[in-house]
Amino acid sequence: MKGTETKKRVYKLLLSNDDIHTFEYVIKTLVKVCGHTPEQAEQCAYLVHLKGHCDIKRGSLKELSAMLTALSKLELTAKIEK
Repeated sequence: MKGTETKKRVYKLLLSNDDIHTFEYVIKTLVKVCGHTPEQAEQCAYLVHLKGHCDIKRGSLKELSAMLTALSKLELTAKIEK
């Protein structure tokens, strides 16, 4: 018999490319807001540049909403998806 597990819904925080901010700014912001290592942030910045967007963080809606607000205040374009 299977136990009753409650599955938490995992959301994705997506960062979109823009022609305004430098790689350095995006990298520093991802380290500060998302807790990325500099290497992780650099990889995300390149993916955003090359593909137009990147899944920069996964987690609960509450956790990602706070990050989305912080990114928006720092003028980066992001959104949350299921």
